[in-house]
Amino acid sequence: MAGAVSGFEALPRGGAAAAFDEVEIAILRSLAVQLLELIGPGDQAAEEEDPLAALFAEGPSEPPTDPALARLFPEAYASEESEELRAKSAEFRRFTENDLRARKRADALAVVRGLDELSPRGDGGAVLKLTADDARHWLGALNDLRLTIATRLDITDEDESGELYRLPDDDPRKPMVMAYLWLGVLQETLIDTLMP
Repeated sequence: MAGAVSGFEALPRGGAAAAFDEVEIAILRSLAVQLLELIGPGDQAAEEEDPLAALFAEGPSEPPTDPALARLFPEAYASEESEELRAKSAEFRRFTENDLRARKRADALAVVRGLDELSPRGDGGAVLKLTADDARHWLGALNDLRLTIATRLDITDEDESGELYRLPDDDPRKPMVMAYLWLGVLQETLIDTLMP
């Protein structure tokens, strides 16, 4: 986040690359670890013992109480409308949330591992190079990070982010707003690298 934000650029043979300084690496890694903590641990032992059984394991039927988790794992149906829709939403959640959580964990882990594997340059920064598959994991994690931060900042509409640019420097939300906007640049430029 120091200096000019350039984001990701496409690599000639596919994939993407971005240069990060030490502070940016630390911020991204910290945010990804916090996302992993928010999502919670998976049942790795069950998945390793019998991956097929883990695939069909039933998950929770109630929506999360944490607003950020509720945004990451939204209701399938507007369940306030009827008892029938509440039942359908609970059934959908029971059979999909475990897989969704596993994918979100894999995305966040890809960010942590990618950052941990970086070789520092002389100035302390590093260039991250992603394969197309890695880029998709990063894109998922960047989206989840932005959704989580947006929830914590009470951003419900993209138009509201315009007023976030005008926060005074002493506003306690300012660091998270800066992270939210920076992650938006990374997400947008990464999407651009994946477009044909």
